[in-house]
Amino acid sequence: MATRSDSKVRVIAHNRKARFNYQIGETFEVGLALTGTEVKSLRGGKATIAEAYAMRKLLLHRRQINKLIGAVEREGMTLVPLKLYFNDKGRAKLELALARGKKLHDKRETEKKRSWERERGRLLRAKG
Repeated sequence: MATRSDSKVRVIAHNRKARFNYQIGETFEVGLALTGTEVKSLRGGKATIAEAYAMRKLLLHRRQINKLIGAVEREGMTLVPLKLYFNDKGRAKLELALARGKKLHDKRETEKKRSWERERGRLLRAKG
């Protein structure tokens, strides 16, 4: 259940470090149960999900909740928020992922690949 990239979707916050620190598995679009003041803060753009964790009610189907609980408890995975946004109906949604933490050598390898891609792009642009 990945999110759609419509033009009406307004992104509030990204968690850019999540893709560097975790191996992202399955992603879910999750509804949020928020109060009026919380929605007002989100509309004002005053939100960050860099080091967030789930404490309030998330709106999912029972099967999906059981799947998430099982993965976290038995398989040692982590729930990581990736993106907080308003969908086309104006509802606050969260893109949540099941992830496994990367080791230090995995992070170094990711950084090497990223820098090589950047350098390759520069070389190709310079060539013509």
